[in-house]
Amino acid sequence: MSTPSTDFDTAALAAYLEANVDGFSALEKVTKFKTGQSNPTYRLQARSGAYVLRAKPAGKLLKSAHMVEREYRVMAALQGTAVPVPRMLHLSGEGDDSPIGRRFFVMEYLDGRIFWDPALPELPDPARRAAIYDQMNEVLAALHDVDIGAAGLTDFGKPGSYFERQLSRWTDQYRASQSGELPDMEALIAWLAEHVPADDGRVSLVHGDYRLDNIMFAPGEDRIIALLDWELSTLGHPFADLAYQCMQWRLPHEGDFRGLGGVDRVTLGIPDEQAYVESYCRRRGISAIPGFGFYLAFSFFRIAAILQGVYKRALDGNASNPQKAKLYGMAVPVVARIAVETLQGEFGE
Repeated sequence: MSTPSTDFDTAALAAYLEANVDGFSALEKVTKFKTGQSNPTYRLQARSGAYVLRAKPAGKLLKSAHMVEREYRVMAALQGTAVPVPRMLHLSGEGDDSPIGRRFFVMEYLDGRIFWDPALPELPDPARRAAIYDQMNEVLAALHDVDIGAAGLTDFGKPGSYFERQLSRWTDQYRASQSGELPDMEALIAWLAEHVPADDGRVSLVHGDYRLDNIMFAPGEDRIIALLDWELSTLGHPFADLAYQCMQWRLPHEGDFRGLGGVDRVTLGIPDEQAYVESYCRRRGISAIPGFGFYLAFSFFRIAAILQGVYKRALDGNASNPQKAKLYGMAVPVVARIAVETLQGEFGE
Protein backbone atom coordinates (compact mmCIF):
# COMPACT_ATOMS: atom_id res chain seq x y z
CA MET A 1 0.00 0.00 0.00
CA SER A 2 1.23 3.51 -0.81
CA THR A 3 -0.27 6.94 -1.34
CA PRO A 4 0.81 9.94 -3.46
CA SER A 5 1.11 12.12 -0.35
CA THR A 6 3.95 10.12 1.21
CA ASP A 7 7.59 9.40 0.42
CA PHE A 8 7.65 6.14 2.40
CA ASP A 9 6.24 2.61 2.34
CA THR A 10 2.85 2.85 4.03
CA ALA A 11 2.43 -0.93 4.10
CA ALA A 12 5.52 -1.21 6.30
CA LEU A 13 4.21 1.64 8.43
CA ALA A 14 0.83 -0.06 8.83
CA ALA A 15 2.38 -3.29 10.08
CA TYR A 16 4.62 -1.38 12.49
CA LEU A 17 1.76 0.65 13.95
CA GLU A 18 -0.39 -2.42 14.50
CA ALA A 19 2.49 -3.94 16.46
CA ASN A 20 3.38 -0.83 18.46
CA VAL A 21 0.30 1.38 18.98
CA ASP A 22 -2.27 -0.01 21.36
CA GLY A 23 -5.57 -0.69 19.57
CA PHE A 24 -4.34 0.41 16.12
CA SER A 25 -5.72 -1.62 13.23
CA ALA A 26 -6.04 -1.48 9.44
CA LEU A 27 -4.39 1.66 8.13
CA GLU A 28 -6.55 2.88 5.25
CA LYS A 29 -5.20 6.26 4.18
CA VAL A 30 -2.25 8.58 4.81
CA THR A 31 -2.69 12.28 4.02
CA LYS A 32 0.01 14.89 4.43
CA PHE A 33 -1.09 18.15 6.00
CA LYS A 34 -0.34 21.11 3.71
CA THR A 35 0.80 23.26 6.61
CA GLY A 36 3.97 22.86 8.60
CA GLN A 37 7.46 23.59 7.30
CA SER A 38 9.74 21.94 9.82
CA ASN A 39 8.52 18.44 10.55
CA PRO A 40 6.17 16.85 7.97
CA THR A 41 2.89 15.84 9.57
CA TYR A 42 0.31 13.32 8.35
CA ARG A 43 -3.24 12.31 9.17
CA LEU A 44 -3.59 8.55 9.46
CA GLN A 45 -7.05 7.14 8.84
CA ALA A 46 -7.45 3.60 10.10
CA ARG A 47 -10.30 1.27 10.91
CA SER A 48 -9.53 1.95 14.56
CA GLY A 49 -9.88 5.73 14.11
CA ALA A 50 -7.88 8.82 13.12
CA TYR A 51 -4.33 9.56 14.27
CA VAL A 52 -1.58 12.09 13.58
CA LEU A 53 1.99 11.14 12.66
CA ARG A 54 4.75 13.76 12.90
CA ALA A 55 8.18 12.91 11.51
CA LYS A 56 11.62 14.31 10.98
CA PRO A 57 12.11 15.50 7.38
CA ALA A 58 14.18 13.47 4.95
CA GLY A 59 17.68 14.53 3.98
CA LYS A 60 20.62 16.07 5.81
CA LEU A 61 19.51 18.04 8.87
CA LEU A 62 21.07 20.82 10.90
CA LYS A 63 22.42 19.78 14.28
CA SER A 64 19.79 19.85 17.06
CA ALA A 65 16.98 20.66 14.60
CA HIS A 66 13.76 18.67 14.04
CA MET A 67 13.85 16.97 17.44
CA VAL A 68 10.49 15.20 17.30
CA GLU A 69 11.55 13.15 20.32
CA ARG A 70 11.58 16.33 22.39
CA GLU A 71 8.09 17.21 21.16
CA TYR A 72 6.87 13.78 22.18
CA ARG A 73 8.51 13.93 25.59
CA VAL A 74 7.20 17.37 26.57
CA MET A 75 3.64 16.71 25.44
CA ALA A 76 3.63 13.38 27.27
CA ALA A 77 4.88 15.18 30.39
CA LEU A 78 2.11 17.79 30.17
CA GLN A 79 -0.75 15.31 30.23
CA GLY A 80 -3.09 16.29 33.04
CA THR A 81 -1.66 19.80 33.55
CA ALA A 82 -3.42 23.10 32.82
CA VAL A 83 -1.67 23.16 29.41
CA PRO A 84 -3.87 21.32 26.85
CA VAL A 85 -1.99 18.90 24.56
CA PRO A 86 -2.91 15.85 22.46
CA ARG A 87 -2.43 12.39 23.95
CA MET A 88 0.88 10.79 22.93
CA LEU A 89 0.68 7.21 21.63
CA HIS A 90 4.11 6.12 20.35
CA LEU A 91 7.65 7.32 19.61
CA SER A 92 9.65 5.38 17.02
CA GLY A 93 13.37 4.74 16.81
CA GLU A 94 15.76 6.14 14.22
CA GLY A 95 17.00 4.71 10.91
CA ASP A 96 16.46 0.97 10.64
CA ASP A 97 14.38 1.06 13.83
CA SER A 98 11.75 3.12 12.01
CA PRO A 99 9.53 1.81 9.19
CA ILE A 100 9.91 5.13 7.36
CA GLY A 101 13.67 5.42 7.90
CA ARG A 102 13.51 8.35 10.29
CA ARG A 103 12.11 9.09 13.72
CA PHE A 104 8.43 9.95 14.17
CA PHE A 105 5.74 9.94 16.81
CA VAL A 106 2.02 9.19 16.74
CA MET A 107 -0.56 11.13 18.72
CA GLU A 108 -4.32 11.31 18.92
CA TYR A 109 -6.20 13.22 16.24
CA LEU A 110 -8.22 16.11 17.63
CA ASP A 111 -11.19 17.60 15.83
CA GLY A 112 -10.61 21.31 16.30
CA ARG A 113 -10.19 24.65 14.62
CA ILE A 114 -7.01 26.60 13.88
CA PHE A 115 -7.08 30.30 13.09
CA TRP A 116 -4.42 31.36 10.57
CA ASP A 117 -5.03 35.10 10.54
CA PRO A 118 -4.41 36.91 13.89
CA ALA A 119 -7.03 39.52 12.90
CA LEU A 120 -9.60 36.70 13.16
CA PRO A 121 -11.79 37.78 10.22
CA GLU A 122 -13.87 34.59 10.63
CA LEU A 123 -15.28 35.96 13.88
CA PRO A 124 -17.69 38.90 13.39
CA ASP A 125 -18.00 39.58 17.12
CA PRO A 126 -15.28 41.69 18.83
CA ALA A 127 -16.07 39.96 22.12
CA ARG A 128 -15.18 36.59 20.56
CA ARG A 129 -11.86 37.94 19.33
CA ALA A 130 -11.09 39.35 22.76
CA ALA A 131 -11.91 35.96 24.29
CA ILE A 132 -9.54 34.16 21.90
CA TYR A 133 -6.64 36.42 22.87
CA ASP A 134 -7.48 36.12 26.56
CA GLN A 135 -7.42 32.31 26.25
CA MET A 136 -4.00 32.47 24.60
CA ASN A 137 -2.78 34.70 27.40
CA GLU A 138 -4.16 32.36 30.06
CA VAL A 139 -2.58 29.23 28.54
CA LEU A 140 0.79 31.00 28.13
CA ALA A 141 0.77 31.98 31.80
CA ALA A 142 -0.26 28.42 32.75
CA LEU A 143 2.61 27.01 30.69
CA HIS A 144 5.15 29.15 32.52
CA ASP A 145 3.64 28.11 35.87
CA VAL A 146 4.11 24.37 35.18
CA ASP A 147 6.04 22.67 37.98
CA ILE A 148 9.06 21.41 36.05
CA GLY A 149 10.04 18.91 38.72
CA ALA A 150 6.57 17.39 39.01
CA ALA A 151 6.44 17.08 35.21
CA GLY A 152 9.78 15.24 35.13
CA LEU A 153 11.42 17.91 32.98
CA THR A 154 14.27 19.16 35.19
CA ASP A 155 16.79 17.96 32.57
CA PHE A 156 14.87 19.33 29.57
CA GLY A 157 17.26 22.29 29.15
CA LYS A 158 20.75 23.39 30.09
CA PRO A 159 21.52 25.59 33.11
CA GLY A 160 22.92 29.09 32.75
CA SER A 161 21.82 32.16 30.80
CA TYR A 162 19.04 31.18 28.42
CA PHE A 163 19.55 34.14 26.11
CA GLU A 164 23.32 33.62 25.85
CA ARG A 165 22.77 29.99 24.87
CA GLN A 166 19.94 30.76 22.48
CA LEU A 167 21.84 33.59 20.80
CA SER A 168 24.80 31.26 20.26
CA ARG A 169 22.58 28.46 18.98
CA TRP A 170 20.60 30.54 16.50
CA THR A 171 23.65 32.46 15.31
CA ASP A 172 25.26 29.10 14.49
CA GLN A 173 22.06 27.90 12.80
CA TYR A 174 21.87 31.10 10.78
CA ARG A 175 25.51 30.81 9.71
CA ALA A 176 24.97 27.18 8.67
CA SER A 177 22.03 28.12 6.43
CA GLN A 178 23.13 31.59 5.31
CA SER A 179 22.69 32.19 1.57
CA GLY A 180 23.98 35.77 1.31
CA GLU A 181 25.09 38.84 3.21
CA LEU A 182 22.33 40.65 5.12
CA PRO A 183 23.55 43.80 6.94
CA ASP A 184 20.50 44.04 9.23
CA MET A 185 21.08 40.50 10.51
CA GLU A 186 24.76 41.25 11.13
CA ALA A 187 23.87 44.41 13.03
CA LEU A 188 21.24 42.53 15.02
CA ILE A 189 23.60 39.71 15.97
CA ALA A 190 26.24 42.19 17.11
CA TRP A 191 23.79 44.31 19.15
CA LEU A 192 22.18 41.34 20.87
CA ALA A 193 25.57 39.89 21.83
CA GLU A 194 26.49 43.18 23.53
CA HIS A 195 23.18 43.63 25.35
CA VAL A 196 22.29 40.20 26.76
CA PRO A 197 20.62 40.92 30.11
CA ALA A 198 22.02 39.46 33.31
CA ASP A 199 20.50 36.13 34.25
CA ASP A 200 17.65 36.91 36.67
CA GLY A 201 17.13 33.28 37.67
CA ARG A 202 13.71 32.90 36.02
CA VAL A 203 13.38 29.41 34.55
CA SER A 204 10.24 27.83 33.13
CA LEU A 205 9.15 25.47 30.42
CA VAL A 206 9.00 27.54 27.23
CA HIS A 207 7.20 26.56 24.04
CA GLY A 208 9.52 28.39 21.66
CA ASP A 209 6.93 29.01 18.92
CA TYR A 210 3.91 30.34 20.79
CA ARG A 211 1.52 31.87 18.27
CA LEU A 212 -2.10 31.67 17.18
CA ASP A 213 -1.68 29.13 14.38
CA ASN A 214 0.02 26.63 16.69
CA ILE A 215 -3.10 26.55 18.87
CA MET A 216 -6.24 24.48 18.30
CA PHE A 217 -9.63 25.63 19.54
CA ALA A 218 -12.78 23.60 20.12
CA PRO A 219 -15.15 23.93 17.13
CA GLY A 220 -17.51 26.85 17.66
CA GLU A 221 -15.93 27.73 21.01
CA ASP A 222 -13.21 30.04 22.31
CA ARG A 223 -11.64 27.24 24.36
CA ILE A 224 -8.13 25.97 23.60
CA ILE A 225 -7.98 22.18 23.28
CA ALA A 226 -4.36 21.78 22.16
CA LEU A 227 -1.08 23.67 22.02
CA LEU A 228 0.88 22.14 19.14
CA ASP A 229 4.35 22.19 17.52
CA TRP A 230 6.70 21.80 20.49
CA GLU A 231 9.89 21.26 18.49
CA LEU A 232 11.60 24.36 19.93
CA SER A 233 10.50 23.80 23.53
CA THR A 234 13.08 23.78 26.30
CA LEU A 235 13.72 25.12 29.79
CA GLY A 236 14.32 28.81 29.44
CA HIS A 237 13.17 32.31 30.16
CA PRO A 238 9.40 32.86 30.09
CA PHE A 239 9.71 36.37 28.63
CA ALA A 240 11.09 34.81 25.45
CA ASP A 241 7.71 33.17 24.76
CA LEU A 242 5.81 36.33 25.61
CA ALA A 243 7.96 38.53 23.36
CA TYR A 244 7.79 35.97 20.56
CA GLN A 245 4.01 36.19 20.55
CA CYS A 246 4.13 39.97 20.80
CA MET A 247 6.04 40.08 17.51
CA GLN A 248 2.61 39.55 15.95
CA TRP A 249 1.61 43.11 16.87
CA ARG A 250 4.61 44.52 14.96
CA LEU A 251 4.59 42.35 11.83
CA PRO A 252 2.68 43.74 8.84
CA HIS A 253 -0.73 42.43 7.86
CA GLU A 254 -0.12 42.32 4.14
CA GLY A 255 1.33 40.08 1.44
CA ASP A 256 2.53 36.82 2.96
CA PHE A 257 2.72 38.32 6.44
CA ARG A 258 -0.09 37.78 8.91
CA GLY A 259 0.72 40.23 11.68
CA LEU A 260 -1.37 42.88 13.39
CA GLY A 261 0.57 45.90 12.14
CA GLY A 262 -1.82 48.45 10.65
CA VAL A 263 -4.89 46.54 11.84
CA ASP A 264 -7.64 48.47 13.65
CA ARG A 265 -7.37 46.41 16.83
CA VAL A 266 -9.76 48.56 18.86
CA THR A 267 -12.63 48.01 16.42
CA LEU A 268 -11.84 44.32 16.13
CA GLY A 269 -11.71 43.80 19.89
CA ILE A 270 -8.06 42.67 19.88
CA PRO A 271 -5.94 43.95 22.80
CA ASP A 272 -2.88 46.03 22.06
CA GLU A 273 0.58 44.77 22.95
CA GLN A 274 0.79 46.66 26.24
CA ALA A 275 -2.59 45.36 27.44
CA TYR A 276 -1.63 41.80 26.50
CA VAL A 277 1.66 42.04 28.42
CA GLU A 278 -0.12 43.55 31.43
CA SER A 279 -2.65 40.67 31.46
CA TYR A 280 0.20 38.16 31.41
CA CYS A 281 1.99 39.95 34.25
CA ARG A 282 -1.19 40.05 36.33
CA ARG A 283 -1.73 36.32 35.86
CA ARG A 284 1.83 35.55 36.91
CA GLY A 285 2.10 38.07 39.72
CA ILE A 286 4.73 40.21 37.97
CA SER A 287 4.71 43.99 38.34
CA ALA A 288 6.44 44.87 35.04
CA ILE A 289 9.00 43.66 32.48
CA PRO A 290 11.89 46.13 32.14
CA GLY A 291 13.95 46.04 28.95
CA PHE A 292 11.21 44.32 26.97
CA GLY A 293 12.71 45.68 23.74
CA PHE A 294 15.64 43.25 24.02
CA TYR A 295 13.29 40.29 24.21
CA LEU A 296 11.39 41.56 21.18
CA ALA A 297 14.57 42.08 19.13
CA PHE A 298 15.84 38.66 20.13
CA SER A 299 12.55 37.09 19.04
CA PHE A 300 12.74 38.75 15.63
CA PHE A 301 16.32 37.54 15.22
CA ARG A 302 15.43 33.99 16.13
CA ILE A 303 12.45 33.78 13.76
CA ALA A 304 14.63 35.21 10.98
CA ALA A 305 17.20 32.47 11.62
CA ILE A 306 14.46 29.83 11.59
CA LEU A 307 13.03 31.15 8.31
CA GLN A 308 16.51 31.16 6.79
CA GLY A 309 16.89 27.50 7.75
CA VAL A 310 13.61 26.63 6.04
CA TYR A 311 14.71 28.54 2.94
CA LYS A 312 18.05 26.68 2.90
CA ARG A 313 16.19 23.36 2.90
CA ALA A 314 14.30 24.58 -0.18
CA LEU A 315 17.59 25.43 -1.87
CA ASP A 316 18.89 21.96 -0.94
CA GLY A 317 15.73 20.31 -2.29
CA ASN A 318 14.35 18.79 0.93
CA ALA A 319 11.83 21.38 2.19
CA SER A 320 8.44 20.06 3.32
CA ASN A 321 6.72 22.74 1.20
CA PRO A 322 9.29 24.15 -1.28
CA GLN A 323 7.06 26.94 -2.64
CA LYS A 324 6.28 28.32 0.78
CA ALA A 325 9.86 27.84 1.95
CA LYS A 326 11.07 30.19 -0.79
CA LEU A 327 8.56 32.80 0.36
CA TYR A 328 9.96 32.43 3.87
CA GLY A 329 13.40 33.17 2.47
CA MET A 330 12.10 36.43 1.04
CA ALA A 331 10.69 37.30 4.49
CA VAL A 332 14.05 37.12 6.27
CA PRO A 333 15.27 40.64 5.31
CA VAL A 334 11.85 42.10 6.17
CA VAL A 335 11.88 40.54 9.65
CA ALA A 336 15.48 41.64 10.23
CA ARG A 337 14.58 45.22 9.26
CA ILE A 338 11.63 45.28 11.69
CA ALA A 339 13.98 44.04 14.43
CA VAL A 340 16.44 46.85 13.78
CA GLU A 341 13.59 49.38 13.74
CA THR A 342 12.36 47.94 17.05
CA LEU A 343 15.77 48.57 18.57
CA GLN A 344 15.84 52.10 17.22
CA GLY A 345 12.40 52.76 18.66
CA GLU A 346 13.05 51.18 22.04
CA PHE A 347 16.65 52.22 22.62
CA GLY A 348 17.36 54.90 20.03
CA GLU A 349 20.23 52.84 18.59
